[in-house]
Amino acid sequence: MYYNPKRYVSMPLGVVIRRTPGATLWAKWSWRVSGILVAASEAKAQILRQDGEVIEYHAATVPLELHGADTESYMVAISAQVPSIYVVMRDNPDNTPPFDVILATASAYEAQDYADSGEEIVEKVKMPEGVVAWVRDFVKAHHVEETFIKRKRDKKRIDLSEDGIGDVRIAQTGDVYRAPSQIKKERLS
Repeated sequence: MYYNPKRYVSMPLGVVIRRTPGATLWAKWSWRVSGILVAASEAKAQILRQDGEVIEYHAATVPLELHGADTESYMVAISAQVPSIYVVMRDNPDNTPPFDVILATASAYEAQDYADSGEEIVEKVKMPEGVVAWVRDFVKAHHVEETFIKRKRDKKRIDLSEDGIGDVRIAQTGDVYRAPSQIKKERLS
């Protein structure tokens, strides 16, 4: 695949995860992505704010990458009622917070692919206004509308011959679906 640096940009995003007391006996804590820090520096599980048992962590900093070939997906994300960033995480009970942040994406299609796999946790968080403008400018500069080309059927008549029906080793036309092993047994007897 040809790499064009003009059709690729990246911005570091910090992922903020909030821990609150669980609502049931089975879950002591509830964890969710609560925000995004634009152009954040590197951090790993750094406590940002604490109010009693509620703690917000700067869990990780990951790049938000935009590629010129994915502009349609970015348009879907920024055209939603609430423009969103999708944060993809994996369970890691040994960590605090108990997730490894894999990536942040503005692509609704990429987020759907990760959600379909069932291996990762995908959380949707509101996209900051500055990031919405940045993504919109990128889409305006690089989006190319693809024209839909309907496939046309060829005019060949397929009902005139029985090509592909049955086995050519069977001489009889009466039972073209009979297995060749049955014919050998009939000939030997």
